[in-house]
Amino acid sequence: MTEDRIRLNLSAGIASASVAVTLVALKLWALGQTQSLSVAASLADSAMDLMVSLGALAAIWYAARPADDDHAFGHSAAEDLAALGQSLFIMASAGVITWAAVARLLSGEPAPIMAHQRGIAVMVLSIGLTIALVLWQRHVASRTGSAVVKADSLHYLGDLIPNIGAILSLWAANLFGMEAIDSVVAIGAAIKLVVGALRIFKTAWDGLMDAAADPDLVTGVEEIARTHPGVHGFHDLKTRRSGSITFVNMHIELDGNQTLNDAHAIGASLRRAILRAYPDTDVMIHKDPVGVTPHPDDPSRQAT
Repeated sequence: MTEDRIRLNLSAGIASASVAVTLVALKLWALGQTQSLSVAASLADSAMDLMVSLGALAAIWYAARPADDDHAFGHSAAEDLAALGQSLFIMASAGVITWAAVARLLSGEPAPIMAHQRGIAVMVLSIGLTIALVLWQRHVASRTGSAVVKADSLHYLGDLIPNIGAILSLWAANLFGMEAIDSVVAIGAAIKLVVGALRIFKTAWDGLMDAAADPDLVTGVEEIARTHPGVHGFHDLKTRRSGSITFVNMHIELDGNQTLNDAHAIGASLRRAILRAYPDTDVMIHKDPVGVTPHPDDPSRQAT
């Protein structure tokens, strides 16, 4: 990865974390002013954003670090461990918000919402900051192709919904005295939090359990290998994801009569082609002479 790409990715990660910190502070203040559960749900959502953004920043930072003697495959698994903890925290927060919202609805006397205008102003500012961040992240992703930045951008784009819901809730409570809608919006936002947390949990769990990479990536790697000059075939293509890095191992079949230098050049060229298409991968290629019969001690070898 070039220094320019690293700087751009880091700028996106720092911007994401900075916006998340700002939003948490603003919404914490707005919650104190309004006592609105929909604002509380939006605050929890921003807290999740902060954790995800810090994880994304760590992923970008780790991706820029070379492997060391103690971690030959890098440190990316730490991202998945952190994500598991994040998802559990998010689900607990959503449970607390839901419990408070249901309690308010069942009480028959929803708590009054205060300082409506201040709360709406904070939510509007939150939307503006989020849109500005998404635009910058998309610019960076178009230049670097970073999957982490792309994912973080999509995550923030989806977070506009709780902010808009909080504005509608505060507006309805202010104009029509419909305080109950605040609890309804909060429950909807809490459900969104749980769905997002479960998605994070599954992704992190799959990474820790060495689950195969996305099928589209596997198909893309297969197509690159199948059409690469000098490659007569391939087998034993195995993938696994760890944090933001996808590890790709494969055997390619080459002309056994060519020189070692020529075989090495083909393998290196194929590796570069895969990395160009999928920058966030770690590729290892083993070279076999074409037509070699699988060794009896290696029954797992599968022809492709």
